[in-house]
Amino acid sequence: MSRRHSAEKRVINPDPKFGDIVISKFMNSIMLDGKKSVSESIVYGALDSVEGKLKQDPVEVFHTALENVMPQVEVRSRRVGGATYQVPVDVRAERKQALAIRWIIAAARNRNERTMIDRLSGELLDAFNNRGSAVKKREDTHRMAEANRAFSHYRW
Repeated sequence: MSRRHSAEKRVINPDPKFGDIVISKFMNSIMLDGKKSVSESIVYGALDSVEGKLKQDPVEVFHTALENVMPQVEVRSRRVGGATYQVPVDVRAERKQALAIRWIIAAARNRNERTMIDRLSGELLDAFNNRGSAVKKREDTHRMAEANRAFSHYRW
């Protein structure tokens, strides 16, 4: 990591259908081997499926699901005098979003539905309703931070 200056942020273009930057980031995270059209069809198919099931705006459902998965605090390892402590720290907004996206995708990939579109739409619906693997991951992270609250004075 360079000490001179921080890396400049890349500009991400909004997705073509909804004009949403977060959905575009989500697509880029789902993408494997540079196959953007495949990831695009997966995300749009999942959003169409969610719209069909809930009869609500799929972008709103997506953002609510992402909000429900975003962690507020996490633990980071801090070495003090030969001992390593798990210190709870607040999560930056960019990292919250990145973690939520990553957790939803990982949870969707571990589901048992037949196609990735079904898996992703199922996980988005679960996250929207505050249940499912991604929400459980957030709760586990919060529980870990709560358990290690005694070490919060080691925060830097």
